[in-house]
Amino acid sequence: MNLKNIVIVLDHPDESRNIGAACRAMANNDIKELRIVGKKSDYDLEHIHVLAIHAGPIFDSARFYNSIKEATTDCTVCAGTTRRSGKKRGKLLLPEEFADQMSSVTEEGAKIAVVFGNERTGLTDEQLDQCTAGITIPSSNDFGSLNLSHAVQIICYHLFRKKLSERQGGYKGVNPVTLERIDQTVQNITDDMQKIGFFKMPGREDMENFWRSVLSRAAITESEAKYLEKTFSKMAGLSQKKKNMIE
Repeated sequence: MNLKNIVIVLDHPDESRNIGAACRAMANNDIKELRIVGKKSDYDLEHIHVLAIHAGPIFDSARFYNSIKEATTDCTVCAGTTRRSGKKRGKLLLPEEFADQMSSVTEEGAKIAVVFGNERTGLTDEQLDQCTAGITIPSSNDFGSLNLSHAVQIICYHLFRKKLSERQGGYKGVNPVTLERIDQTVQNITDDMQKIGFFKMPGREDMENFWRSVLSRAAITESEAKYLEKTFSKMAGLSQKKKNMIE
């Protein structure tokens, strides 16, 4: 995924502050190219920069166009975002599906445009006709409308995450230990619990099952497993020391 080849297009956005917030969402995800269908004179530059914070340069370098078609002539794919399905709207991709499909396209040097409609109306059928693909962001049936900047953030985030997943040595989440390692930790914990007289032998199996279930659901890491073992080992040691002092 080459994020430099991602183009965000806002079609006649109503609210200047939403443009600024969209710029910030783009910057959060290393996407820098903004195009706006509309006139620059229609927007309050101060309001834009207040919401954009340090992402103001994205707006300052944005280009303005008269139509979606004009704004995306140099792009290979033009994907319109919509929450409404319909015969004229074709197959709609989820954000993660779109990111997967577009990754190789951007790596080959082609530009990919993602188009967002007006805050009140979204993209009309006529505007979607100017697009070559569709993306939908699932949301509540009771309150399905997303703020413009939130929609931009969601799409940009999925593209950014695709980039990270492909990058060698990129960001990785935690690496949970295996059940075999959890069983070892549970064994150490219950050994120490038994040393301090926490339970008699008949109750040990239930305690082991409890700890195994809790620790597996928590997806603990190796460092967390070791920390738990050291904690219980120290507890058992202090208990034995106190017992020796009494005797």
